[in-house]
Amino acid sequence: MTCARFAVLLAWTLAIAPIGHAVAQGQRQQSAPQPPAQATPAPEAPPPPYEPQLLELAEIMGSLAYLRTLCGGKEADVWRERMTALIEAEGRTPQRRERLMSAYNGGFRAYSATHRSCSAGSQEAARRLAAEGDRLARSLAGRYGG
Repeated sequence: MTCARFAVLLAWTLAIAPIGHAVAQGQRQQSAPQPPAQATPAPEAPPPPYEPQLLELAEIMGSLAYLRTLCGGKEADVWRERMTALIEAEGRTPQRRERLMSAYNGGFRAYSATHRSCSAGSQEAARRLAAEGDRLARSLAGRYGG
């Protein structure tokens, strides 16, 4: 794992307490003309062995982005910034970037469909997600952090 990836994971573990909010990635605009189809793209390299855990972490970030915003988190764009850092560190191919963004957006949408106002349940879900994200980030950093 590179220093950038380790830094993203370490940032997660150190910043669990001051949790803010983020905005889910918007839908793509279809107004730009599509470039002509090219020859078959080169096959994507196999994902790293920690890909499933990284996608789970991205989904948790999206869920927390929604729940913390819903419950009036103090920090404005913390989760979106963390996701941007994760994509910059890990999104080496367009397909990989898309998988990471989809996981983040899926977490955001999942909680927005069931939590319309901040409640004790929303706050408990956010606490549990933060604890799971912390556990997952520590596990990734410990196993792949070098």
